[in-house]
Amino acid sequence: MPEVTHGVFVLLGLIAAGLVFIAETRRRGRADPRLWYLVAGALTGGAVFERLGTWLRHVSPAANAGPAQQWLYGSRSILSALVGAYAGVLVAKRLCRYRPHTGDLFAPAIAAGMAVGRVGCLLTELPGTPTGGRWGITLTAAQAARFPGARAGVPLHPSFAYEIVFHLAALAVLLRLRDRVTLPDALFTGYLAGYAIFRFLVEFVRGNEVVAAGLTRPQLFLLAGSPLLAWRVWRLRGEWQSVPAAAS
Repeated sequence: MPEVTHGVFVLLGLIAAGLVFIAETRRRGRADPRLWYLVAGALTGGAVFERLGTWLRHVSPAANAGPAQQWLYGSRSILSALVGAYAGVLVAKRLCRYRPHTGDLFAPAIAAGMAVGRVGCLLTELPGTPTGGRWGITLTAAQAARFPGARAGVPLHPSFAYEIVFHLAALAVLLRLRDRVTLPDALFTGYLAGYAIFRFLVEFVRGNEVVAAGLTRPQLFLLAGSPLLAWRVWRLRGEWQSVPAAAS
């Protein structure tokens, strides 16, 4: 069953993220037990936003599903889940009064978890749009029947495989740079910015519904959030430039 397969890989992704997070906290000497409240906040926020974050699909509120229907049967969004996880960590930090930066602890864990979790998407969801490349995934008639508008016998972009490669490459970069980049949350912000750009581009071959101006809902979501991310990158840039002056 596709739902079971997808769920298994989501669980494996969470386990992978947890193991990487534990390894990173130990390596950095961050033994504060309050970190686990932050993890709980991330999981709670991610789970809630993953479902409810896709509720507003139509301009008219009446055309959208009710809260209960959306929670039980609504589509899931990893982008909404990331926003929810981020918000959950912020709330948890306020509640347990934990002030140190934690983004660079979470970044490698997120990359590892996403790489594993996306395997479930690759095995159970529509791979992407048609491609002439030999690497395309060809669906049988029975497989194509599960996806509205899908074409059987035509090589399709393995868009989720592209994303798995991206997260594995990001994980390698994060691990390589973690001792070189000392500015707090710089690695985390860079990872999010890189993923936002990658996800916007890969959407053109993912096969999601185009809803406005030739763009999909995830692309519109990314455009709406891009000013906040750009501000964060700009702020980090200013902090980075001030480091040498402060050290001298």
